[in-house]
Amino acid sequence: MAAISKKLRSVQGGRLMFWCPGCDGAHMVGVGEGDGPRWGYNGNPDAPTFTPSVLVTYNGRDAGVDGAPPAVCHSFVTDGRIQFLGDCTHDLAGQTVDLPDFDPEYQITGEA
Repeated sequence: MAAISKKLRSVQGGRLMFWCPGCDGAHMVGVGEGDGPRWGYNGNPDAPTFTPSVLVTYNGRDAGVDGAPPAVCHSFVTDGRIQFLGDCTHDLAGQTVDLPDFDPEYQITGEA
């Protein structure tokens, strides 16, 4: 994982990561050529745009407890801002916020 700006990290396989304040964690999208789903990217590491929307589902804190569904984060990242859609299960659903700086202490498991 390498920093390409305060907002983005590059990862193997032509992927970029940004920090999601709704999930308090990193989200990853594939850009350019490569395997797996790919997003359009405007090439601006300080004010990125990814198209289409970014949909992330994961086992949140309460997922699977008493039949609770997985957590959902669904957003548009446009010109360095995140528009959280109404189907998000976190507190920023329906809000638009600036893309925060990436957490400097974040590490991908298995990487130095």
